[in-house]
Amino acid sequence: METTIKQLIETDRNLKIDSPVRLYNPEGMDFKNGLRVKSIEATAEYTRIDFIYKSSMIYDNGGWIQMDPDSYIQPIGSSTKYKLVKSIGVPLTPLKHYFKRQGEYYPYTLIFPALPKDTKAIDIIEKLAPGSYFNFYNVDFSTWMTIPHAADLPRKNN
Repeated sequence: METTIKQLIETDRNLKIDSPVRLYNPEGMDFKNGLRVKSIEATAEYTRIDFIYKSSMIYDNGGWIQMDPDSYIQPIGSSTKYKLVKSIGVPLTPLKHYFKRQGEYYPYTLIFPALPKDTKAIDIIEKLAPGSYFNFYNVDFSTWMTIPHAADLPRKNN
């Protein structure tokens, strides 16, 4: 019986792999806002936007939340719209997430196609229509902060 053994390829431990850069909104943790953009991660494959929503204080149970499946992002100064690819943690219309109480914090994520590398600001549009929709205009993330992670920090040589 003959056995074929594949040779493993060695890699350099110090090899720098292009990891996605997540930009954090300095105002993203302002708990006075009912809805805010927490962070944006832009890669060559996708654009990820993380949100934090605070359920309504008007309704006893906090109301409900949903996202329109036709939501999109649009770079400022461009007519190109990048349509929603995936939602994580928030149901798409007609489904709804019902809150259990007022003031409940609810994180969710929306995934869109990759933006051009030189994009510095976008509009985030759930729906352009009368009503209560999650629309953000001129979200300039060019000055947002990054938080280095242990894997990104330089290593000390012992």
